[in-house]
Amino acid sequence: MKKVLALVLALVMVFSAVACAKPAEPAAAEPAGEAAAPAAEAAKAKIAIYTGTVSQNEEEFRSMEAAAKKYPGMIVSQTYPDAFTKEQETLISNAVGLVSDPDVKVLIMNQSVQGAAAAFDKVREVRPDVLILAYQPGETDVIASKCDVAVTADEAAQGYMMPEQAKKMGAKTFVHYSFPRHMSYPLIVQRREIMVKECERLGIKFVDATAPDPTGDAGVPGAQQFILEDIPRKVAEYGKDTNFFSTNCAMQEPLLKASIEQGAIVAQQCCPSPFHGYPGALGVSLEGHSGDSEYMVEQIKTKLAEKGVSGRFSSYAFPISMVSTAALVEYGIMYINGELKAKNDPEALKAAYAKVSDGYTIHFDNYKLNDVVQENFYMVLADYITF
Repeated sequence: MKKVLALVLALVMVFSAVACAKPAEPAAAEPAGEAAAPAAEAAKAKIAIYTGTVSQNEEEFRSMEAAAKKYPGMIVSQTYPDAFTKEQETLISNAVGLVSDPDVKVLIMNQSVQGAAAAFDKVREVRPDVLILAYQPGETDVIASKCDVAVTADEAAQGYMMPEQAKKMGAKTFVHYSFPRHMSYPLIVQRREIMVKECERLGIKFVDATAPDPTGDAGVPGAQQFILEDIPRKVAEYGKDTNFFSTNCAMQEPLLKASIEQGAIVAQQCCPSPFHGYPGALGVSLEGHSGDSEYMVEQIKTKLAEKGVSGRFSSYAFPISMVSTAALVEYGIMYINGELKAKNDPEALKAAYAKVSDGYTIHFDNYKLNDVVQENFYMVLADYITF
């Protein structure tokens, strides 16, 4: 396996089932060198990474561990609560705690869940010099004005791609699992609206299905159990040529497991990756292969063939969320070393992704809010691999 991506994934062994009213102004450009820590401080500079726990999405947590292994002594970290919607004060105070160390020059948050915008405001109050990098923000209508660079999966483009991919794999029905909290996220709403129209265009029946919120009273176990029980019911109602999709990371392993058992279709997980849900759903051990995307892809193909469902599952060939943490770390190092033209340097960001993606093609676009381009808010996309 290629070395850089292997390092990004080196600590992943078994993935749990556990994921403004006006346009925001991009961060102001700064002359080269002024967007960096003074040279005397660069040697001891640190990067803070703020993630969810393994129960919500193990990939993001492990990507932080991989960064710490790659850059010993440079990475400091913290996790936000699983029930972050109910514990906003803790989410904010943890972020402020990370930057209380004056040596911390960069803050990366993956995922930038609800509450990230308020947390970034507090960080700005105490450390206006810190470079704030947000991956997969939920508050897409305000986040560009709260951070220096935001990056997210291009969910709007996925709205077109998923129904098309599902159709290629034989889908006649498309079931979309979500819950009210996620359906308040603008990009998720936009993606769903596109999916509805594309499914109609392609002759696919679109079905909305409400699942329990993993941050609610039933927690992650309740949400997972619902998926395991509901997919067989849906297959009984609509048939095996049904594509299942959930907006939540914690539901991916049970969704894949039940879809495989029922002979259904999954065009893509919420966070496309061969490691997102597949190891647990298929019983694939990563011992001796932790970090090997090519190995995982071959294991998925082999296991699905054994179960007679080849050609009915697809994803990205690499983990976009984990690669994004690695890329943002490299971007942060450029900032520390005074190599950015400004805090928002698009060419440097693309170079950072190229450095850690081992030759996989990643497409970039800018997010538009009310038809206004957000210059510091990027959307990333890759092509599917069918298992």
